[in-house]
Order: sequence, then C-alpha cells, then structure tokens
Amino acid sequence: MSGQAAVWLVLLVAVVAANLPFVNERLGIVGPRLAQRKHWALRLVELFVACGLTIGLGRWLESRLGQGQPQGWEFYAAMVFLFLTLAFPGFVWRYLRRS
Repeated sequence: MSGQAAVWLVLLVAVVAANLPFVNERLGIVGPRLAQRKHWALRLVELFVACGLTIGLGRWLESRLGQGQPQGWEFYAAMVFLFLTLAFPGFVWRYLRRS
C-alpha cells in the first residue's frame, strides 16, 4: 500500500468511526441493541474509543510503510480535535435535527 492510499484509508476510517456512535443504538458499535436510547456519555466513550482505534490504525500503517516517527502530546491533541470535528455531522443528526 502506498503512503497516499494509507492516508486516505485513515481519513475514511476516521470519518466513518467518528459518526458511528451517533447513528446507531448498539452498544460498542457492534454489540447488542439497547432497549432504550443510549445516554450521551456512553456515546462520548464510544467516540473516544473509536478515536484511539483510528490513531492505532494510523500508527500501524505508518510503521508498515517505514520508520514510525515519535509523536508528542500535540499530535494526539490535534488528532482528538480533528476526530471531534469529523463527528459533527453525526452529532447534528442525532441531537440538533428536528424530528
């Protein structure tokens, strides 16, 4: 896989993973369907778990393409905020749209 394909793959996974907690009622995205609506805090936990998995995928792909670069806290803070920005459409769909 080329470097450009890996970047696009991580971005695609990030967009999908950021919105999944808001568009389904399953526990942990693939778990059992809940009888009642998920609490917003559970959605937030799922969002941060998906963010961690996406970062892990990116680091894994980077290590497969060559030597992985050491990252400081700034990189992870920027990634979390990027992930929250990508989650905005799902948040709007779940909480701000008129039913």
